[in-house]
Amino acid sequence: MSYLAVENDRRIYFEHHRGEGRPIVLIHGWGANTRCWDNTAPALKAEGHEVVLVDLRACGRSDKDFEDVSIATLADDVVKLVDHLGLSSPVINGWSLGGAVATAAAAALGSRAGGLVLTGGASPRYTATDDWPYGGTTEDVEGVLAGAAANRADTFRGVAGAVCATPPSDDVLNWIWGMFMEMGPVGDESLRDLARTDLRKEIGNLEVPILLLHGRDDAFVPFAGAEAVLGLNSRARLVPFDNCGHAPFLEDRDRYLAELTGFLKS
Repeated sequence: MSYLAVENDRRIYFEHHRGEGRPIVLIHGWGANTRCWDNTAPALKAEGHEVVLVDLRACGRSDKDFEDVSIATLADDVVKLVDHLGLSSPVINGWSLGGAVATAAAAALGSRAGGLVLTGGASPRYTATDDWPYGGTTEDVEGVLAGAAANRADTFRGVAGAVCATPPSDDVLNWIWGMFMEMGPVGDESLRDLARTDLRKEIGNLEVPILLLHGRDDAFVPFAGAEAVLGLNSRARLVPFDNCGHAPFLEDRDRYLAELTGFLKS
């Protein structure tokens, strides 16, 4: 196991699987951890890619008592990890909240980034505004967080159940739920910060290829929001996944891997 100190003596957990192919950094969504990529990372490794996975602050095996878990700071951790490992032109792939982290990290890396992948990514905005009519409201987010404060287990069970468009098996549901339950309560602040984060300028200014892999039936990040990214950056390409919800890498794994590996080789 490997750790990187990022805030005083507090550390984040990461895995570095070496390979000769293009590096890719996989960033999980809110409440999840590196294990959500266990159906994805082995296939990328088998293709020869250098694969890096990271547990965001307060999640998985990372320390739980961080003082700052904002999107900007999580992205800074990713940049620190890229520098620590000396990755060359890495593709940054973020799922859900991890999509916002990936976007901010790619923007910070600039020309050092090799590309951005948004997997059901909550980017450039998670909540709706007058000029971005896609997503829920800050009140919706506060409702989820209030539910978690009152009954964490049942709230996260409900969130886990909404990830896939078609109800998964009990084993898969329990797996997702178990990851959510490993997040420390301070991680709730990451979702609160996501609700007020706007990365339209950052994603619009990116000069790297952008791939959006998005389920048409996503219950968390509307498909229309992914479509709107195409108008912000001409380098963006959207691949829709029919009959998929928030996790195409779980719901349509083979096609997801085909699109992702094709992007990495292009």
